[in-house]
Amino acid sequence: MLKTVAAHARDCGRATGRPALSDRVMQAMANAPRHRFMPADLQPYAYRDMPLPIGSDKTISQPFMVALATDLLDIAPDDKILEVGAGLGYQAAVLAELSDHVFAVEILSELGEEAERRLAEAGYGKVRIRIGDGSRGWPEEAPFDKILVSAGAKKIPAALIDQLKAGGRMVIPAGEEDTQMLRLVEKDQDGELTDHALIPVRYSPLTLSH
Repeated sequence: MLKTVAAHARDCGRATGRPALSDRVMQAMANAPRHRFMPADLQPYAYRDMPLPIGSDKTISQPFMVALATDLLDIAPDDKILEVGAGLGYQAAVLAELSDHVFAVEILSELGEEAERRLAEAGYGKVRIRIGDGSRGWPEEAPFDKILVSAGAKKIPAALIDQLKAGGRMVIPAGEEDTQMLRLVEKDQDGELTDHALIPVRYSPLTLSH
């Protein structure tokens, strides 16, 4: 799997600015047991570089996309990180390999509760899970150094921009379902934003509460 991830990174390097992913991120990918965050019948396919269904019309992301999004955040060990769209917890596990301060929001209780269980059983008990609308972030724990959105938003939620610390980074797939782009949003020390559109992607849509 890691060889395929590295090859995809090289192929997309001109667009992403990341032709080689960091050693820390590649080691995190090697350490996080992807098979423990998907349905049992799909575990034989866990280390193929492809998205897979996890129920409730959601997917576990392609390993390359997990690695790229993680790498783009430039995570430091003491960073406080918010993930939106936890699914069954795989992306949170990768993030937890890089920081002890990971907070993840999942709107579907059946997924969020299962993610919490799976993360604890896999040794990632420090990850905190909240059931709720991820587009609203986690105000009580804000601000965050880094934010990673693991579902496709039609537009970047204002609450997430507000909860991003000055000097922070957010990675988010945004746009209509057939025109999503992976975006890197940087907030400078004055609160000004720079939004980079990187590569076309297709993520499960971000579910919002009504």
